[in-house]
Amino acid sequence: MPPKAKFSREEIVKAALEIARTQGIEAVTARELGRALGSSARPIFTVFQNMDEVLNEVRKGAREIYRQYVERGLSETPAFRGVGLAYIQFAIEEEKLFHLLFMSEQRPVDNIEEILLLIEDSYDAILRSVEDYYHLKREDAKWLYEHLWIYSHGIATLCATGMYDFTPEEIERQLTEIFIGLLKSKS
Repeated sequence: MPPKAKFSREEIVKAALEIARTQGIEAVTARELGRALGSSARPIFTVFQNMDEVLNEVRKGAREIYRQYVERGLSETPAFRGVGLAYIQFAIEEEKLFHLLFMSEQRPVDNIEEILLLIEDSYDAILRSVEDYYHLKREDAKWLYEHLWIYSHGIATLCATGMYDFTPEEIERQLTEIFIGLLKSKS
């Protein structure tokens, strides 16, 4: 009979996610996780077979936190602007999780749309927000989204790495300027 689990799966994932949020994914080790739980590492392996399983759950947890940012962005008017600002806010407030989700090595893709499909669970909702609010065709909405995501990702990366500390006004102004410029270039 296997030993009774000292901690639930949820408790272990919550502790591992907190380590990742504060110290980065590389700090999520069996020893550090055991320490965070006030135990040895052994009880972790009564619930999980290995640390890869734990790390996969941490990634899912990080994606869920990010999804909540996107949902808040989608509830703003205009939603597309809200999503861009939420993406950057996530990078500022959850820099370690931003590194994990958006700055770690990924499999190569053939185009930007593949990246967005890979990282955005809300891809279709975001595209619809662009189509509906700005009265754009699907292809134009994709084009605009791809360009603005690249620009937003640049700002978010600068924030997450601490290279530059944008003010909220700078972020708003720069995103607005690039957005207007892109719309003008399309007309």
